[in-house]
Amino acid sequence: MHPLRRLTLTDDVYEAVKSLIMDHRIAPGERITIDALARQLVVSPTPIREALARLEPEGLVRKRAMAGYSTTPLLTRAEFEELFEMRLLLECPAAARAAGRRAAGDLDVEALTGEADLPDHLSGDGYAGHAAFTAQDALFHECVAEASGNTLLHATFVRLHAHLHLHRLHFPTTHLGSSGREHRRIVAAIAAGPPDAAADAMRRHLEAARDRHRSAFDDLGQ
Repeated sequence: MHPLRRLTLTDDVYEAVKSLIMDHRIAPGERITIDALARQLVVSPTPIREALARLEPEGLVRKRAMAGYSTTPLLTRAEFEELFEMRLLLECPAAARAAGRRAAGDLDVEALTGEADLPDHLSGDGYAGHAAFTAQDALFHECVAEASGNTLLHATFVRLHAHLHLHRLHFPTTHLGSSGREHRRIVAAIAAGPPDAAADAMRRHLEAARDRHRSAFDDLGQ
């Protein structure tokens, strides 16, 4: 049973460090001292290093030679706009391709239907409260990218880790129900078949999400 306990500890430390970063308790751009973080979480440095190694490809931390780890800065307005530009370039064609595969009988939309719904309330404060929403929202978009049948498109989208960066920047609690409704429209468009309609449903959703998140930059004065 020792390997199972070890795996549980590693995952728990990963989630704890991730929450500290998402909630800005480790500030954006701050250098991370592994020994200090280990003392804070009452663990050895080893699972801290493992957690940071997992968080680096997610874009939440950076490692520099001779300097160690630091948290990544928040998205700038320009980076935010570029992120959505990239998502529009990737996800609208992905939805169109998925609709084409559905029309050809090569795609079962049941899996997409099951992933479309999102939590309609938060389970607590901070990242812990919206972690389930963030994960489910990301999973739906990953499923649409996968349904495109283009493995490179899917892999490229996954590497963006867009939802983590956006929800670290700003979580628009007043629009909890909007994304779920928009997801269901995307699934309905894919199920109906016309690729252009599916691409348009995805475009409308991404543009609405972009507008919901833009208010963060107004709050920051950017």
